[in-house]
Amino acid sequence: MRTRNIVASRKRRKAVLKSVRGFRGPRGKLIRQAYGAADRAMAAAYVGRKQKKRQYRRLWTVRINAACRAQDLTYSRFICGLKKSGVDLNRKVLADLAVREPETFSRLVNTARKALSG
Repeated sequence: MRTRNIVASRKRRKAVLKSVRGFRGPRGKLIRQAYGAADRAMAAAYVGRKQKKRQYRRLWTVRINAACRAQDLTYSRFICGLKKSGVDLNRKVLADLAVREPETFSRLVNTARKALSG
């Protein structure tokens, strides 16, 4: 008589079914369809974690650009001026300043302008 390791296999199946809870149709109820659905969901989640970083950087760039253009300066010239003046702030902080503290951001814009002109 062969041993079947029922405890481990049931535990594994329960974990997969728990991860696909809420999926529509047999993908959330039947184990064979659930394995495929869980694999696809995990792959999509992995890709999504990478895309999230790209999307946030794009959002920060758009916010910085909008705040710069309100003060007659383009995003690229603003970043170039900050680099020349030695201001070492990342885009997340710059976008936050543009939204929450416009006075501070306008000082940064003036700093960038001075570095570009002279």
